Parts: sequence; structure tokens; C-alpha cells
Amino acid sequence: METTPWWRDAVVYEIYVRSFADASGDGVGDLAGVRSRLPYLAALGVDAIWLTPFYPSPMADGGYDVADYRDVDPLFGSLGDFDGLVADAHAHGLRLMVDIVPNHSSSAHPWFQKALAAPRGSEERERYMFRDAASPGGQDGRREPNNWVSVFGGPAWTQVPDGQWYLHLFAPQQPDFNWRNPEVRQEFADILRFWLDRGIDGFRIDVAMGLIKAEGLPDTQPGFGATSPIWSRPEVHDIYREWRRVLDSYPGERAAVGEVWTDSADDLALYVRHDELHQSFNFAWLEAPWSATAFREVIDETLRAVPAPTWVLSNHDVVRHITRYGEGSPDPAAGLARGRATLLAMLALPGSAYLYQGEELGLPEVKNLPPEARQDPIFFRSQGEVLGRDGCRVPLPWSGTAAPYGFGTGGSWLPQPPEWAELTAERQAADPSSTLAFYRKALAARRELRGTLPEALDWRTAPGDALFFSRGTLLCAINCGIGPVRLPPHEQVLIASGPLDGDELPPDTAAWLRLPA
Repeated sequence: METTPWWRDAVVYEIYVRSFADASGDGVGDLAGVRSRLPYLAALGVDAIWLTPFYPSPMADGGYDVADYRDVDPLFGSLGDFDGLVADAHAHGLRLMVDIVPNHSSSAHPWFQKALAAPRGSEERERYMFRDAASPGGQDGRREPNNWVSVFGGPAWTQVPDGQWYLHLFAPQQPDFNWRNPEVRQEFADILRFWLDRGIDGFRIDVAMGLIKAEGLPDTQPGFGATSPIWSRPEVHDIYREWRRVLDSYPGERAAVGEVWTDSADDLALYVRHDELHQSFNFAWLEAPWSATAFREVIDETLRAVPAPTWVLSNHDVVRHITRYGEGSPDPAAGLARGRATLLAMLALPGSAYLYQGEELGLPEVKNLPPEARQDPIFFRSQGEVLGRDGCRVPLPWSGTAAPYGFGTGGSWLPQPPEWAELTAERQAADPSSTLAFYRKALAARRELRGTLPEALDWRTAPGDALFFSRGTLLCAINCGIGPVRLPPHEQVLIASGPLDGDELPPDTAAWLRLPA
């Protein structure tokens, strides 16, 4: 009998390793800390965990500047710690995915150090994107090779002493690989096998749409679509066909999900064809405002175009959705209420859901971090004009009434706010009305329904700024309006994100209803 692959409807929990749990007492999360909290994750009800980079790194960008793709940074532990984590995760019934960072390495990577020491045109430089200055210019360095800018702000080029420039779409400490070089492609195929051989269940691919750049590196046009010389070049799909063959050569349904920013659902669908990636993140859902109209538009477009869809509300690169949804509302509790409601809508949709650590505690964005504590390169490259991503990366509060709230014994690498004493996992576990209790209940309800619902979704007529949709006998209702709406006839309320008023669904609330068969 054919079974559904695990990744197709999984709930995956993202662990930003530096901020999850610190077992060593140095103020930074580590693999042993993750391992110690596996019972919590199993009790939460997720199916898999995804680890952000834990490789040796100078940490210019929180570990996304990798100096060695086949080891563990001592800050996070050892390969033995990693192997133990894989074994323990599997023993708890959890799959484990790891981040792979193929667009760029650290400038401390041995390949790049050799490139700096080698002459122009050498094999060592061909592994990266070295170019001469644009004409006029040359060795006096008056002009970068083109007009590309860094995602983190400022130019995307840095000059080396002999006058050439190298490309870095992110920080200068993150030089871009030349993916037209067969040596780079072979190296990463071998890196995939190294971690697959250690028993991991899949990869999350960083900047998956950026590996290939247009021949000649012409000046940029805006957007992520086919006109961009940087993003989603057609040749990138050949790379993922190669990677799919590697993944398919291993037993156990190993999977890959891409971080792909695109201009449309149709562009996104190109990455998840039958012989490429298994999934790709659906950032249109993350970017949608609190609006029934916006939610329906994203759902319709996604289900029309994208096989094996994913849904995600927060991650380590964006403002937490509790804060996003609350902006502009006079009610200070609106963001949390809307976040809980949107979780129910997300979990009712066909496909996989990706959660970000701490959302199950209702953690908001931390906006008032002192400048001296911030570490995001975006903050520094913008001279402080853009706060960057530190606010969503503050270490988790586990227990106690004062920082570091059980995160570890040695403080935390980013300061935790005093109001988080009310949001610790320990406190919420004892409160049946808490956000943690709600997440556990919602994930249990989803798991109970797994395999019983059709893939197809049917829209039902809904009043006001509300959405009603059904899959078989499950109906999900979410009210994005300012007044209550009447629920349709139903046999039972399975779960609600907040109190219901009889047969009325209050604003900023969602519910799952069992319909008559």
C-alpha cells in the first residue's frame, strides 16, 4: 500500500541553535542543549526538527558563514554530540534536518584563503566569483565590476590587494561560490553525502535560488523573477536535479526544502518538480497581512501552482508574527490572539507546517535591545538604521523568574526582557489556557486527523472579513474582522484559538468544527 512521505504533511520545528538551550554554560546554545530538550519537542507534537548551522565558523553572520562543512564548531559541541543528537531524536520519533549553506562560504574557509593567495585566473580563484574592475577603473579600484548590492546593505563587491574584486551577496566575510565550476558542484555533493551518512533526514537549503548568476554578471533589475541576473537562473535547477539523485540514493525518504524567494507561486513551483526539491518555503504566506482577503489569495495561488505546499509564519530572519500581527491594533493582546488563530488556519491547510522556536510560547519580537548587544551584520552595515534580525533570535525562556530563565547557567548571548518571566515554558506548561498548551492541543488534533482528510480544499460562504474552508468533515473558520460572525451548522467544536460566544466566532479567533458526514 502506498503511504504518504513523512515530509509531505509534517510539522517541522526550526531550532536556531545559538538561542535554543545552552548545556555548556557559556551563554550560547549548543547541540547538547538541543539534545536535553528533545522530550519537550516530542511532547509538543512536532514531527521533525531543523537545525540552523552548527559548523565551524567565525560567526560573522551567526554561523551562516561556514569555514568547514564537515564538522561541528566547538561552540556547539562535537561530531560525537551531533551523532548522539541524531540517535536521540530518532528515538523520540523525531526526524532531523540540517541547514546547508551553498551560496557562499566563510572568508576563513581554506578554499577562499587559497584563492586570496593565488594569482588572477588561477584554479583557486575560479571556485569563487573574482572579477576585474569595470572599465575605466582597474587596479586603482575606482569601480566595482557591476552595480550589485549586498542583501545586507552596501556594495556586493570587495577588492583584494591585487586589484580584483570578489562577489558577496551578503557580508564581505561570505564570498559567493562559483557554481559554474564543476569542482564546487562535486564538493557539495560530497558534503550532502557526509551528513546523510550520519543519519540525517534532510536539508534546508539556504539562499536556494541564488547559486547561479547570469553569464557576464550584467547590472541588476529589481525582483526575483526571470529578469534578475542574480536570482532563480534556469541553470540552478540542474543543481537540484543532481542533489535529488543523491537524496534518492539513500533509504528513508530523505528530503530537501529550499529557502526560495520568488515573485510568484508559479516561479516557486519550478523548484518542486518531481526530480528537484521536495518542498520550498512559501514566503507569500509569511508576508500576508492580517486579512481574510490576503490569506485567501495566498492559499488559492499556492494550491493552484505548488505541489507539496508549505506554510510558515516566522523564522530566524523576520520579525516574529505575534508582533507583526499586532502592529496598528489598539489592543495589546491582538497580536497573540491573531497568531493563535492563524496557526489553526495554517495547520488545517494541506501540506507541511514549519514552526519557529518560541512561537509556541507566544514570544514577541524584542525591539529594545541595546546597540552594544546587537550582532546582526545588517545592523552594522546600515549604521544602525536597520535593526536587523537579533530581535527574533533572543534565547528562549525555559524556567524561573529571572534571566537567563533556564536557558543555561552562564547568561545569554542576547539579553532577555524581564517580561519573559511570564512566558517561560515551565510556567506555561502548568497553565491549561497558555499558548504552549494551545499549541500542544492543536498539534495533537492535527495528528489525530492525519491521513483522514482529502487534499482538496473547499471554500464555504463566510460573512464579513472571515474565511471558512473545509476538507472533508473538518471546517476551519477564522475571523479577521472587527465583529463576531456566526459559525455554520456543525456537530462539534474540535478546538478554538480563544473563547467562543455560543455559535458566534469573535474577532481575531479561529476554530475547527466537525461537520456532519
